Amino acid sequence: MSENNRKGVLLVVSGFSGAGKGTVMKRLLEKYDSYALSISMTTRAPRQGEENGREYFFVDMETFEQKIKEKKVIEYARYCDNYYGTPREYVEEQLGKGKDVILEIELQGALQVKELFPDSVLLFIMPPSAAELYHRLVSRGTETEEVIRKRMRRAVEEAQDIEKYDYIVINDDLDTCVMHLHEIVESVHEEARRNRETIDRIRKELQELLKGE
Repeated sequence: MSENNRKGVLLVVSGFSGAGKGTVMKRLLEKYDSYALSISMTTRAPRQGEENGREYFFVDMETFEQKIKEKKVIEYARYCDNYYGTPREYVEEQLGKGKDVILEIELQGALQVKELFPDSVLLFIMPPSAAELYHRLVSRGTETEEVIRKRMRRAVEEAQDIEKYDYIVINDDLDTCVMHLHEIVESVHEEARRNRETIDRIRKELQELLKGE
């Protein structure tokens, strides 16, 4: 497909907390220029080193709930007592430019997006094992054992709905995971249903060539 005719695909990426989806997305954006990462809005407090407008748009509860009423978020979910949501304007702008827009969101929000945007592609990033997931959470060194256990219990719940996603990607080796994810997205672009203009053009050209026979 010609890059000039390439239409952006809305990619919804989820995964257990600690599966490394943030690291995968960062490497994907570094390696390929065809992606745009949607910056989510949240009511949780910034972690050390995070900046407003870079990792997240940090807002208070009142502001977030007002934006919900104004329908300025594509989806939102409440997770561990905080809201997370996707601003609509940025996503639509980037898709229009032909960028593949990545929404890094939780399962509840992912299913909301799929309902609103049936052509979106849902990807779930998984660790190679449950033991590795626990090890990664502990290794971050940013949370108490109580919070880690809470995240593991949440992972048990999320695991019940993984089949609702279109693809799973195992994050064992980072570079392999990133390459596999990119290959999936490239194959999505080649789906016949996403290339109706090309199909219609070829049909028209065939008909023109056969005129007069």
